[in-house]
Amino acid sequence: MKDRGKLHHKNLQTLFYPKSVAVIGTNKVTGTVPGDIFINILHADLQGIIYPVSPREKSIGGVKAYKYVIDIEEEVDLAVIVFPSSVAKLALEQCGQKGIKSVIIISAGFREVGEKGQAKEKELLEIAEKYDISFIGPNCLGVINTDPVSRLNASFARKFPAEGNIAFLSQSGALCTAVLDYAQAKNIGFSKFVSFGNKTDISEIDLLYYLMEDKKTKVILLYLEEITDGPGLMKAARDVIEKSHKPILIIKSGRTEEGASAAASHTGSLAGKDEICDAAFKQAGIIRCENIEEMFNIAIAFVYQPEPKLNRIAIITNAGGPGVLTTDAAIKSGIHLAQFSEETTLALKRSLPSTANINNPVDVIGDARADRYVAAISAAFKDENVDGLFVILTPQSMTDINTIAKEIATVASQFDKPIYTSFMGEADVASGIQILQKHNIPHYILPESMCKPFMKVYQFHQQISKSETITEAAAVYKSKEAKKRINSALNSNKKFLHEFEATQIVSEYKLPVLKSGLTTSAEEAAEVAKTIGFPVVMKVMSEKIVHKFDVGGVILNINSEIEAAEAFLKITDSVQKILPGIKIDGILVSKQVPEGLEVILGIKKDPSFGDVIMFGIGGIFVEIFKDVSFRVAPIQKNVAFEMIQEIKASKLLLGARGKKPADIECLAETIVKLSNLALDNPNIKELDINPLIVLELGKGCFVADAKIVLK
Repeated sequence: MKDRGKLHHKNLQTLFYPKSVAVIGTNKVTGTVPGDIFINILHADLQGIIYPVSPREKSIGGVKAYKYVIDIEEEVDLAVIVFPSSVAKLALEQCGQKGIKSVIIISAGFREVGEKGQAKEKELLEIAEKYDISFIGPNCLGVINTDPVSRLNASFARKFPAEGNIAFLSQSGALCTAVLDYAQAKNIGFSKFVSFGNKTDISEIDLLYYLMEDKKTKVILLYLEEITDGPGLMKAARDVIEKSHKPILIIKSGRTEEGASAAASHTGSLAGKDEICDAAFKQAGIIRCENIEEMFNIAIAFVYQPEPKLNRIAIITNAGGPGVLTTDAAIKSGIHLAQFSEETTLALKRSLPSTANINNPVDVIGDARADRYVAAISAAFKDENVDGLFVILTPQSMTDINTIAKEIATVASQFDKPIYTSFMGEADVASGIQILQKHNIPHYILPESMCKPFMKVYQFHQQISKSETITEAAAVYKSKEAKKRINSALNSNKKFLHEFEATQIVSEYKLPVLKSGLTTSAEEAAEVAKTIGFPVVMKVMSEKIVHKFDVGGVILNINSEIEAAEAFLKITDSVQKILPGIKIDGILVSKQVPEGLEVILGIKKDPSFGDVIMFGIGGIFVEIFKDVSFRVAPIQKNVAFEMIQEIKASKLLLGARGKKPADIECLAETIVKLSNLALDNPNIKELDINPLIVLELGKGCFVADAKIVLK
């Protein structure tokens, strides 16, 4: 099998920067995909030669047409196939014979239409591998490169966007056209614009690696409908962020999962696709966005303004209400209001009327003209305690909107600090907003909307500037005994392993387990309890019982042999009354640990990202409170600490209301060991450790209950 990754990277250069392009299947009909793509390439002023390929035409748009692509005498760098899906493979075959290595397949009618379409896609991939071709699509809008060196518009989009530093990649072609229209209205330009459709060959991962080295691109935006290689996407994102310091913003559709089947474990029920995506993106450093507006709000902050050194902002406004609302939103977002220096306060006092508020947020009063805005902005910019500015304007009868916009741009150009603006309203402020946007000053319709972009930029640069070395994941510890037990269970058609069986497996990976024994009589229970040492806890073991407390299957605080024998009889009697005839494997007797904090650990196999690890506050109400965090294995110790700190109840672990802190070190180590267990056992579908009892600092933690669901 050839290394398609390296091949793609090589061929992507000619895809974006072709010296010659053949449009295969084009025609003379304006308003059709085949006709419009050729016209778009022609009108974009491609810096190269265009060859229309059309079996029925002698020329198109005044350019000589060819019956077949192999009829072209000269070399062709890029082919754009717009033939119907029924003949697309024949066109691709001819591209291979011609020696064309980069192809865009616009044609629809493939995987998206069912099994027959899937078979057609497979044929395309076989031809591509045969001839070392890399192709975008099928079922896509096409590719745009605004770089003046190329000026490629191999798409059927209505508009050729302005040149810029934002790359936009999308699985949806229809969304692309809406985005282009949205961006044009806001004077936002692009470096590369790609609709990759079914991503049969070239995927978002290949494009990320290409854009990592693209000098024209500063920010990468990505819209995904499905994730087929989660670990590959995470690795690509990490590489892009760490090596090129380019932020990646993603919209992932399908946030809700209707009709999901009931999960057999707490982890399975809590680890939905969206929660896993959130965790994976966070782990990889990707910024997830809710919608297109939020995505571009953040993108323009990255592209147009310098990064803030810290997160202290000054708010300048001509209306008190919006200033207060923005202050509230800023504090909630984790932004700090800057404390002005004495020099700044004096400068504001000298420049503004006595009725103005010279504290942060600064209110220059409703009748403010450009001079007051300039004075307040300049003073704030000069203050070393200020890392960025939010400027708000509400249109009054005397407000010289355009002049203020021009002055903001002029002053901002003199300082290396970010400035965001919000000219509130629509018709009255429209011309001022256009001035701001033309000068690359980010503008936001609502002033509160400035907070999230500022914090995302600040957090991203904090992330990439961390000086500490991230701990590498330890080599995966492998257990032949654990695999033997799991294979034995699968051979017996068992899908569920109860606590005793599960504990035997987790103990193989050095997780802290308790002394225990499985008993089948009252006398044996008494004997095992004596051997283990009191107090003990006793629990029913049955493949058919998931929640033992619900059937009276757990008794705590057993302190003698007599109590152990009585507990055995009590448990079996209760279970049989509630679930008559149920098969009981035995009663587990285990050492009862001292009182500690109950947490839950879990594993879930996700089809996109693989092994997902869950951590949260445990006990019987875990699914009610849902105070949990997720990460994708492998997990290093520093990531385990992040998981612990992320939940709302983390303060309980750190010591609250006079209680001593819990053994966080042992807990983090246990999470790492569980990650190791997950990687070594692909046949584990779900696993719960609930609860894991975490004792005081230095006293460790212990698995108090576990269950495993097998594939």
